[in-house]
Amino acid sequence: ITVSWVLLLLLSLTPGLIIDAFGELRDQQEQVKEDMETKCFICGIGNDYFDTVPHGFETHTLQEHNLANYLFFVMYLINKDETEHTGQESYVWKMYQERCWEFFPAGDCFRKQYEDQLN
Repeated sequence: ITVSWVLLLLLSLTPGLIIDAFGELRDQQEQVKEDMETKCFICGIGNDYFDTVPHGFETHTLQEHNLANYLFFVMYLINKDETEHTGQESYVWKMYQERCWEFFPAGDCFRKQYEDQLN
């Protein structure tokens, strides 16, 4: 009779654990989606900083920090002979090979630099 109680307990706990795991996964996906919609992937600055001007965040993410431009640049470096890299290209290539993303302007953009110069 004890084995049947343990089995019953395990069978009743298992669906709860599965549901909790999927719920946590869904929450993580929603957080990632929200971050992609409200933060620049390149610099991480939120849309509230850019939306003081019309289309500010959209302009920033589509023109100033377009993710595709960064990906194309890395692909360009992958396909280019290392002996032909310029100084900046060599720096980014070395960082890329080390899986170090410090060449991304985290927390910085031209608008922020311009505003800092004015103050």
